[in-house]
Amino acid sequence: DGVLALDVPPPPRPNPLREFEDEAFVLGARGHGDTGVIVDLLTQAHGRRAAYVAGGASRRMKPFLQPGAQVTAQVRARTTDHLGSARLEPMGEGPSALFDDPLALTGLAAAAAVAQGALPEREVHAGAYLAFEALMAAFSIPAIWPAVFVRFEAGLLDDLGFGLDLSRCAVTGSTGDLTWVSPRTGRAVSAEAGAPYADKLLALPPFMLGAQAGLAEGDVGRGLDLTGHFLERNVFHPQDKPLPPARVWLIDKLRDAGRL
Repeated sequence: DGVLALDVPPPPRPNPLREFEDEAFVLGARGHGDTGVIVDLLTQAHGRRAAYVAGGASRRMKPFLQPGAQVTAQVRARTTDHLGSARLEPMGEGPSALFDDPLALTGLAAAAAVAQGALPEREVHAGAYLAFEALMAAFSIPAIWPAVFVRFEAGLLDDLGFGLDLSRCAVTGSTGDLTWVSPRTGRAVSAEAGAPYADKLLALPPFMLGAQAGLAEGDVGRGLDLTGHFLERNVFHPQDKPLPPARVWLIDKLRDAGRL
């Protein structure tokens, strides 16, 4: 009357390094073969990943392989260090909403290039994904996105372990009147303590401290100088790479538009 029980092993679980589905932003894509592309993705839970997309060169696929396009990605690879392939499904309208704003498109290209060059592949950086997502939402608001771009770069630095310490003065410990940043340590310095060394310090725009008074003339430029210094020093220079040309182009375009 008994029932013979067989010890059947459970089916193997997918290896998240080799097989996963995740939301992602496209950072870039390049042709591979006659019809395929290699896409660079910033995923929410699996970091920056490159993958081959069959048929990615087709007219149907091109719109959601542009930098800034948000997709659902199904990634499969034979081994953990194999390039792997991806199937992509678009989410939302992506960068097409910015086609009438060339300056915002320039900002998007710069953000994608900075993320692509700064983030190591296959390292999880959820903060970088959230910062990119916030910047994508801000691009539709011309008055604020350049400042959000600065915050995006500061968020990248923080997620990579090189965050700026803007909580208090590195010299006095005070939390008020912070107007400078040490180019060596990334720590804030108050106006009084930094006055004798003003020519050697980096300016700290108030909006990076969460000030609600709005942007003053020159704040965005000072913010880009600040984040650019630490990105170059701590992230790109150790890789023997310059800051991305797309970022330099953005600064030129912001200057021409009177937005720095």
